[in-house]
Amino acid sequence: MSGDLQSELAVVRTLIDGVDRQLLDLLNQRARYAQQVGAIKARHGEAGFIYRPEREAQVLQRIQAINPGPLSNESVTWFFREVMSACLSLEKPLGIAFLGPLGTFSESAAVKHFGHAARLMPQVSIDDVFREVEAHHADYAVVPIENSTEGAVGRTLDLLLTTPLKICGEVVLRIHQHLLSRESTLSDVSKVYSHAQSLAQCHEWLNRSLPQAQRIPVGSNAQAAQLAAGERAAAAIAGQAAAERYQLPELASNIEDEPNNTTRFVVLGRHDAGPSGRDKTSLIMSAHNQTGALGSLLAPFSEAGVSMTRLESRPARHTLWEYVFFVDLEGHREDAPVRSALAELGRRAPYLKLLGSYPVAAY
Repeated sequence: MSGDLQSELAVVRTLIDGVDRQLLDLLNQRARYAQQVGAIKARHGEAGFIYRPEREAQVLQRIQAINPGPLSNESVTWFFREVMSACLSLEKPLGIAFLGPLGTFSESAAVKHFGHAARLMPQVSIDDVFREVEAHHADYAVVPIENSTEGAVGRTLDLLLTTPLKICGEVVLRIHQHLLSRESTLSDVSKVYSHAQSLAQCHEWLNRSLPQAQRIPVGSNAQAAQLAAGERAAAAIAGQAAAERYQLPELASNIEDEPNNTTRFVVLGRHDAGPSGRDKTSLIMSAHNQTGALGSLLAPFSEAGVSMTRLESRPARHTLWEYVFFVDLEGHREDAPVRSALAELGRRAPYLKLLGSYPVAAY
């Protein structure tokens, strides 16, 4: 390097070092303020739940609104999530249950929402994820509820019917599927392990690229990666987290059939969230088995000016050929239009269960 180049770089690097010192001081100052918040709550007997979804959502919404760049909103959202995660962990690391083992998309969703300071608690089934929080062994659960390609996750919907847990948040995760294998070419692969949904999401790619390979559904993509790591002629369809955790090379990348393949997860806890300004409300309802019954149930939403973003039917588990409906609404249950619509719905629906109001996912 020339002397001029070195001197110019030295000036800028000195400025960066100064900013780093300021950042460190400010981060620790923020952590001390967070500790003060915890102490004030304890002093007033309101220690309770240290994680407040609406407060975190408001912080992220404000940061995104005032972000001047060049960092993207996605980058600053990730950074502030990690800052809040680290500050919360000073009081108590949150225990987060999710469908394991480590390396699943559910783990990625849990980390995206709660940060790396959370205590990860992988479970062997979605049922176990619910039970861990219901039994107070974990603080929160992160479970998949729908995929943009394959639709609803039936087991999650079934368990929401009976659980006392509330939805207090959501996570939207872009799903990139990779073919992982220790083999060096596609022609060496004779079987592919993956979760059934991931196999379906890559159906056309598999037809084109591995038409003769046996497709073997397993409990999770991470389990698929574990199996493929120990077998000859085997591959797994999984995400980047599984590739890194099980040290499996990517034989083919981004093999999902739909380029915008996305999974929505919900966060479950023993409480829901207060209003954040950008919220959803989820509920389950049933209709009388008669002409026009569903239309009668939907009318209160349009009459109150409440937008319905999702309507999903599911067989009722207690009666043959009866159905319940899962509904997502824009707005919080405490918002006047939503409150009015829910009150009228309660008078019309044979069965109504409010699953929770919660902030819209921060991308």
